[in-house]
Amino acid sequence: MKDVLVIVGAGHIGRAIARRVGAGRHVLLASLTQEAAAEAAEVLADAGFEVSAAAVDVSSRASVQSLVEMAQHLGPVTGVVHAAGVSPSQAAPEAILRVDLYGTALVLALFGEVIAPGGAGVVISSQSGHRLPALTPAQDRALATTPVEALLQLDMLQPAQVADPLHAYQLSKRGNALRVMAEAVRWGQRGARLNAISPGIVITPLARDELQGPRGAGYRRMIELSPVGRAGTPDEVAQVAALLMGPDGAFITGSDFLMDGGVTAAYHFGALHPLHATHTPHAIHPKDHP
Repeated sequence: MKDVLVIVGAGHIGRAIARRVGAGRHVLLASLTQEAAAEAAEVLADAGFEVSAAAVDVSSRASVQSLVEMAQHLGPVTGVVHAAGVSPSQAAPEAILRVDLYGTALVLALFGEVIAPGGAGVVISSQSGHRLPALTPAQDRALATTPVEALLQLDMLQPAQVADPLHAYQLSKRGNALRVMAEAVRWGQRGARLNAISPGIVITPLARDELQGPRGAGYRRMIELSPVGRAGTPDEVAQVAALLMGPDGAFITGSDFLMDGGVTAAYHFGALHPLHATHTPHAIHPKDHP
């Protein structure tokens, strides 16, 4: 049986990572619908990859557990990429927290029980988590270590505390990085590694729509005033993922890698700083969605 690479989120970033690290493995490509997963799987199959498709709702324990069991049936799980989520323009705060925060914690917990020795995982998070002001040490620890099924019951995540979709998104992405750090300890007990990548604006069909939508001016301003002066591509994210999941990244675990073209740097110390701007830029990563 071949080693299995699980890609949760069949968008352009997930597929780009599959192309970089999926050769010689059985790629299990999961999306919110079977149709979306099958469509993405066909593209990879036409490129010579051995691939299966599955539907998964990351906000459902039963659904994620079914995906884990399917992956185990195919072979030893040596790679997990979590690239699914929703953005502030797509959902209400409660849904964002359930998919982006709880869903990520659930995927890491359940796949952390079966990841093979020598395996590695990557969570695609967002630069937005780096824009949130510092939380208290107790809040950081709660986001990192609260049991999955109790996570959404935290006082700091209740509707009275999180009424804005952007705030919910930023909290979720900060929580992703903290969760990765804590789960890396548990994954390490199985001889596996786990890291996060926090991309900035990465050009995908969704991002192109966002650039032309109501938030488009803010997005374009972030790109223009960033040190690099352009958006990223899914293949650039995949290059970092390949490092983190491969032998050259064997000493890296529990880390969160910010790759945003310098947008966050410009927000704190450059032209994107709120004191220099006509409005506060929204550091939203229009990522791929299942």
